[in-house]
Amino acid sequence: MSDQLIASAEPISNGHQPAAALPTTLAGIRAPVENDLREFKKYFRASMRSDVRLLDRIVQYVLRQKGKQLRPTLVLLTARMCGEVSERTYRGAALVELLHSATLIHDDVVDEAERRRGMFSINALWKNKISVLFGDFLLSRGLLLALDSNDYDLLHTMSEAVRRMSEGELLQIEKSRRLDINEETYFRIISDKTASLMSACTVSGAVSVDAPPHTVDQMRQLGEKLGLAFQIRDDLFDFGDRSAGKPIGIDLKEKKLTLPLIHALAKADRSERRRV
Repeated sequence: MSDQLIASAEPISNGHQPAAALPTTLAGIRAPVENDLREFKKYFRASMRSDVRLLDRIVQYVLRQKGKQLRPTLVLLTARMCGEVSERTYRGAALVELLHSATLIHDDVVDEAERRRGMFSINALWKNKISVLFGDFLLSRGLLLALDSNDYDLLHTMSEAVRRMSEGELLQIEKSRRLDINEETYFRIISDKTASLMSACTVSGAVSVDAPPHTVDQMRQLGEKLGLAFQIRDDLFDFGDRSAGKPIGIDLKEKKLTLPLIHALAKADRSERRRV
């Protein structure tokens, strides 16, 4: 999540006392779980261990690609909100990050992307075949984390998220070919593509501390809304905010119908639509 998105959030007031200022950077949001994140990194590293030398080399390279770790942070923050962080919480965070990493690696193969987080992508260095197999390895490690501990709640949560992510991607491809995406379809796509995984993070955090069903449902809704906001703001970055760190115009080149483009097409005449 970009610091620009975080900075745009407004403190919520109850109408009586001034609300405490919200953190405006990702570092500020991570602060309450900084120690938990250090423990998570050890757990995550151990979950990818392999005695196959090629796999181990790729794992070491992946660990050097320092992402924002937004998703494990969400798992840990939610667990802290609902209870006490435990080994099950670290397992849930590792499961989320393993499956998310697997989908990113497969995405880079599909998109023929050569860069990821400022470094060469796995497929740029080891080619597509090894990249797909490595993504499969991460997926299997995530599944085994849950199965070996009989953690079927976490497994079901993440499996449902992966199903929705796949359906969202395919629906976007189908609709983009015909330029017939309206707002309703757009929100269905980003709900499945992006919000599903954010929701899985907040649900996993709540489930890992045995939160009651109504609390789990509240966390599910929180993750869903956060994911929608994240994706809408990310779509806006494609139209000119270089400070966000995202190349401008990538979504247009990849023929992704984002919310700004949907509104632009609605106001365009026939010749302008043909140009698009």
